[in-house]
Amino acid sequence: MSTETITPRAEPSRWSKIVNSNMGYSFRRNPVAVVSLIIFALIAIAAFFAPFIAPYDPYDPAQINIMNSEYPPAWIDGALPEFVLGTDDQGRDLWSTILYGTRLSLIIGICAVALQAFLGITIGLLAGYIGGRLDNLLMRLADIQLSFSTLMVAIIFLAVTQAMFGSETFNQYAVFFLIAVIGVAEWPQYARTVRATVLAEKKKEYVDSARVLGFGPMRIMVRHILPNSLSPIFVISTVQVANAIISEASLSFLGLGMPPSQPSLGSLISSGFDYIFSGSWWITVIPGVVLVVLVLVINLLGDWMRDVLNPKLYKG
Repeated sequence: MSTETITPRAEPSRWSKIVNSNMGYSFRRNPVAVVSLIIFALIAIAAFFAPFIAPYDPYDPAQINIMNSEYPPAWIDGALPEFVLGTDDQGRDLWSTILYGTRLSLIIGICAVALQAFLGITIGLLAGYIGGRLDNLLMRLADIQLSFSTLMVAIIFLAVTQAMFGSETFNQYAVFFLIAVIGVAEWPQYARTVRATVLAEKKKEYVDSARVLGFGPMRIMVRHILPNSLSPIFVISTVQVANAIISEASLSFLGLGMPPSQPSLGSLISSGFDYIFSGSWWITVIPGVVLVVLVLVINLLGDWMRDVLNPKLYKG
């Protein structure tokens, strides 16, 4: 009588589970999402590795020569070969400045969305789970916040802040001011979505079981209800990053965001706007194209994620 040894099957890796999941299958079959992710990854990698990729440092005055200002890109007559995309009005290499500016815009957008998510998720969990007067109070605050546009709130706050602290102090801490005002202005988007999910989830049996086991409200909200609310949070976060980048660019263009000495995509577009009709169009147009492409691919990824995470859509 022969005995056969049964070899247990190897547990698939986490990466293989992701690739073979419904999201991975949908992503592979969606060329728009694939191309958008590739473009976003290239922009993000180039931006965050700007100190190693950029030939010049736009923050170093020793590498800036005002005599090199407004040189055109390499494919136009009169260009200098060392400046591939030309130079801006301060004599900075535009390619290097765009890399550093894109990194700053991404940092502001991601940090502002993180602040939005923290405030909105916390308020949404409390309003949905506790309910009653607290729910009414928090949702009325959200309604008041939503009645004002983000740009209007940001313009008022940043104008008052700039007048109170002075231009020098404001320019020094402009990144933190922008993150704070964009983050605080957009938290109701998260709060209302999380509240709606909590109202549906807290009536289910697993929440009743957690209460019977003696778990406190904080543990039930964070460990049990919040994980079931992550799908809409991911979708909102993707779209809100694009919105935050646009808000930063708009505020910088209006002179209430990043100063010209700390280039972001918005401040680059603003600094070159005065020269767009005098022939130096590249100072505004090239950063503008980068901004449009960056926001477009993020929104396309958000649309794909919304579709694939929507349980009401048939996934054949």
